[in-house]
Amino acid sequence: MQDSPDPGDRRDAVCVVGAGASGLTAVKNLLEMGFLVDCYERETSVGGAWNWRHDRSPVFASTHLITSRPLTEFPDFPMPDTWPDYPHHSQVLDYLERYAKHFRLGEQIWYGMEVVSAVPADDGFWDVTIQSTGGGSSRVQRYAAIVVANGHNWSPLKPEIPGEFRGQVMHAGAYKDPAKLRGRKVLVVGGGNTGCDIAVEAAQQASQVWHSTRRGYWYAPKYLLGRPADQVYSWSRRLPARLREWLHRRLLRLHTGDLTRFGVPAPDHRPSEAHPVVTSQLPYYLGHGKITAVPDVTRFDGAAVELADGSRIEPDLVITATGYTPRFDFLEPALLDSDEDGRPDLHLHAFARRHPTLAVIGLLQPDAGLFPLAHWQSVAVARWLRLRLTDPARATAIQQKESTRPLASWSRRRVVPTRRHWFEVDHVDYLRSLESLLRQMEPAK
Repeated sequence: MQDSPDPGDRRDAVCVVGAGASGLTAVKNLLEMGFLVDCYERETSVGGAWNWRHDRSPVFASTHLITSRPLTEFPDFPMPDTWPDYPHHSQVLDYLERYAKHFRLGEQIWYGMEVVSAVPADDGFWDVTIQSTGGGSSRVQRYAAIVVANGHNWSPLKPEIPGEFRGQVMHAGAYKDPAKLRGRKVLVVGGGNTGCDIAVEAAQQASQVWHSTRRGYWYAPKYLLGRPADQVYSWSRRLPARLREWLHRRLLRLHTGDLTRFGVPAPDHRPSEAHPVVTSQLPYYLGHGKITAVPDVTRFDGAAVELADGSRIEPDLVITATGYTPRFDFLEPALLDSDEDGRPDLHLHAFARRHPTLAVIGLLQPDAGLFPLAHWQSVAVARWLRLRLTDPARATAIQQKESTRPLASWSRRRVVPTRRHWFEVDHVDYLRSLESLLRQMEPAK
């Protein structure tokens, strides 16, 4: 790319950052609303987190969906009925590639190009600096709006463990192949879905496995009553909230049992107050002694790892499945009203409160699949940007009304107060909130 000191004028177009699942659906819905779109993807192909060839992908060889196919697919592009209930990551990537081809999105995507800066200009426009990921010169383009879909599961959140360790320590984001575990003594740190999946994989490959968690979790199986568990939970929403909570707790107890007898901490919260941990095999391998539950890690000491109960173990590989932190390096934190911990304050986790032409798609942690929510988010963003052009006074009134809505009206009311739950939403309640916004933006009769 050539240097361009003056902003290139793309003021009729919208800039989309990222061509993963959220970016693709954003491009598609903006196009359907009549916008010109430029999508910049730092990698050489679509897929985002689901393309494990990408450096930033957290996917490893055996990764499958933890949400079932019907609750994961885009509403206007179903997955094949012949696919399994929980597709493999390679199938998800194939699905996203076919989605992009079906809606002819490739013409709007610039591969190997990274957005390195986006700053507000006059009248809601944005000056966006783009650079080739291979280095070289950069250029500035002016856009009518910017939609951010760069994902939030690519920047590892690494725990600060004091001391020195003579073995190997790696974050789960760098784990790809079970051969890495074969014959080794492995400690997996972290009780979320990734930590449980890696601990189960290690139980099949390693000579010894410890699984360290700070707190207790509710472990949901992938199947309940012969159906994918998330579908059973969706059906139970017809019941009163207290009865539904009692039923969920009862079903989990009946299916999984009391894992505290294996040394697993008891949950200190209700099942609805934390992101679901979906694993059918962890209890199996705990019961067979292939996984040993241990408390939190307090420090490294040479070849040993000290635990919160004072005991010591000697793994030769430590895998920290401690999650990821959202990063928007090309935006000043104030644009997203981010706090000192880096948590953005966005209406519906999507709309910037003080910049009506800035939105984020996919910054959610739902109790079902993300794709449908990202679809309806991007529909709302596209309609919102169109309304600003056709009826700016009405758009301003809607924004003022929406900005006063309390967080509890569209997010989980009670969750465990951890970084993992920053963007936790109940997918049904969240979709209802989006539906309310979309109805407000319908053409006046």
